[in-house]
Amino acid sequence: MRKFNIHELDDFKIGHDQNYNSVTGCTVILCEKGATTGVDVRGGAPGTRETDVLKPENLVDHVHGVFLTGGSAYGLDVAAGVMKYLEEINVGFDVQVAKVPIVTGAVLFDLAIGDAKVRPDKYMGYQACLNTVHHSSQHGSIGAGTGATVGKCLGPDYAMKSGIGTYALQIGELKVGAIVAVNSFGDIIDPGTNQIIAGAYDRVTKTFLNTEKQMANQLQKNNATNRFSGNTTIGTIMTNAKLTKAQANKIASMAHDGIARTMRPAHTMVDGDTIFSMAVGDVDADISTVGMLAAKVMEQAILEAIKASDDLVDVPGYQSVHVEAN
Repeated sequence: MRKFNIHELDDFKIGHDQNYNSVTGCTVILCEKGATTGVDVRGGAPGTRETDVLKPENLVDHVHGVFLTGGSAYGLDVAAGVMKYLEEINVGFDVQVAKVPIVTGAVLFDLAIGDAKVRPDKYMGYQACLNTVHHSSQHGSIGAGTGATVGKCLGPDYAMKSGIGTYALQIGELKVGAIVAVNSFGDIIDPGTNQIIAGAYDRVTKTFLNTEKQMANQLQKNNATNRFSGNTTIGTIMTNAKLTKAQANKIASMAHDGIARTMRPAHTMVDGDTIFSMAVGDVDADISTVGMLAAKVMEQAILEAIKASDDLVDVPGYQSVHVEAN
């Protein structure tokens, strides 16, 4: 098993754009030749576009772009910019009178960290597509991860900064990679140590507060926790495996194991956790093996997103918290 740079998945292009003044951004994953794509939505508060087209019984077989974006439901406007870009390069589903780009995606809530009146829009989506020519850093507070935070059970004053992360593994000819914007309600756990590495954090005592314990304590007090509804982890699996739409949906489902291993709690009613899977169909592979790798790369991409995150707008990141702790 070999770790590799996600850019080695040649049929996929990743681009970001962000506004650091407003603390929001978007990320696009393009596949101009089209990718068989599936999705699995586990969170109770999702914001998505064109996910019905990914059902196995529906007509369209290939997707040309997936976007991950901040801005809550407003961020769905990013799709218009992605479609504009793909149409300009003559990519899309041929309907005789035009080629219609098939673009799907999901949003996360980041309105509270920056300027809630400024959200990713079609212009930012278009610029992110233009930025796919640059192989810049894929980790930390960029793109859809610009305004991402974690550990919000006690509100934003106890949250930590998160971001976007990638990770990719190869076995033989099979390649599987993940990109994820981590914006969870819960804490982030390193499965290797079973320790909290980011989450609800007391900035005075410099201690993690343990979201699950906080939720249990509030219930015992017959008092609701402040379930600050500013969450959702969204990501995409990319692979060169040959998959049907049904299999692509299964891979997206198995990839959620990576979320479950690293987030406590995960898939809550105030998260909209959504994972897409995109396959270009070059390599025959066992579906269970692809799914195993999908969960593994998602898990590691989440950890990379956390560890690459620095402080932003007075929200502490992994680097400063763990430097202080040591």
